[in-house]
Amino acid sequence: MLKKRILEAVEQGDIAALYLIEPEAAENFDEEQLGRFYANILDLALENLTDALESKRRLSFENAQDICTIKALYEYALEHFDASKTHDASALFEILSGLSDNREFSQAMKKHQDGTKNMKNLEQFLEQIADLEATEKSGTFYISEFR
Repeated sequence: MLKKRILEAVEQGDIAALYLIEPEAAENFDEEQLGRFYANILDLALENLTDALESKRRLSFENAQDICTIKALYEYALEHFDASKTHDASALFEILSGLSDNREFSQAMKKHQDGTKNMKNLEQFLEQIADLEATEKSGTFYISEFR
């Protein structure tokens, strides 16, 4: 049943539905299956990114599919930063800063991009630049508060 819902969401290009299924997938899938699940999310996010770039459309924080696309790409950028692939992470943060119609998000992505240039890795960025406590209070899915 779960796999069928995932397949339907992928076929419909519904990245938001995949994020709604995520807790159930995390609970029921082994590491390999979970990796494939997240690969589906990333594939849809990259498709949505391509569509937005080709149509010169900014993604809106008022649209669930757009928010989920931004979230998936942000998580992908963080993975690169965590793996010390700072050049790739920097490029993704730069794309994200111009992709969204949300000014606060765009400004935060510029700070992330600066962090990739000035910090060795994500851990150092989190310790020295990010304010995780304030970010948690703000309720954003991305690091939005800084020291």
